[in-house]
Amino acid sequence: MPRPSLPTRDRILKAASVLFQGMGIRAVSLDAIAEKAGLTKRSLYYHFRSKDDLIAAYLEARDEPNLILFKRWFEEAEGNLSDRIARIFHHLAAAARHPKWKGCGFLRTSVELVDRPGHPAVVVGRGHKKRVEDWLCTLLAPDQGEEDARRLARQIMLLLDGAFAVVLLHRDPSYMEAAGDAVARLIRAATSAETLPSKDLG
Repeated sequence: MPRPSLPTRDRILKAASVLFQGMGIRAVSLDAIAEKAGLTKRSLYYHFRSKDDLIAAYLEARDEPNLILFKRWFEEAEGNLSDRIARIFHHLAAAARHPKWKGCGFLRTSVELVDRPGHPAVVVGRGHKKRVEDWLCTLLAPDQGEEDARRLARQIMLLLDGAFAVVLLHRDPSYMEAAGDAVARLIRAATSAETLPSKDLG
């Protein structure tokens, strides 16, 4: 029996995702998305009021799956907390070795919309990055306390997003691995600082 086709909205999102990720959001027209989805432009407008709405929906569709993937990589990793968080970076380095890898869709979209900080897709991107940071914070909080965990989670995010940018620039995934190694060192240093006995200054 033939497999049922995707609902129309999902077909549009799938087509948009392929084109946006491959070419960037500004280079892709609604006509091209409609053609790839096998629909009329009128049908596309029935599901999305504008290209801006479609760009935001494209990123919303990536939000939860990306975070789920990070969590799965963490859960499947062996070792202590620093090893398991660093393992996420090594998985990302492996993904970056694929010839079709184009970097982080959230960051690339924010760059293309740098003159529109209130764009709904930029809002979605900020929300996604904050969700990843919050998740890292929950992993770190039992050992660090809330304030230190938040500071460390932000440092990890800086290394993560910085690595995305540098890997895309140099086309060298080893930068992502180097970022993962730096993250492991940061966490180990923070943990060892917590466990060091206080010195008697009296």
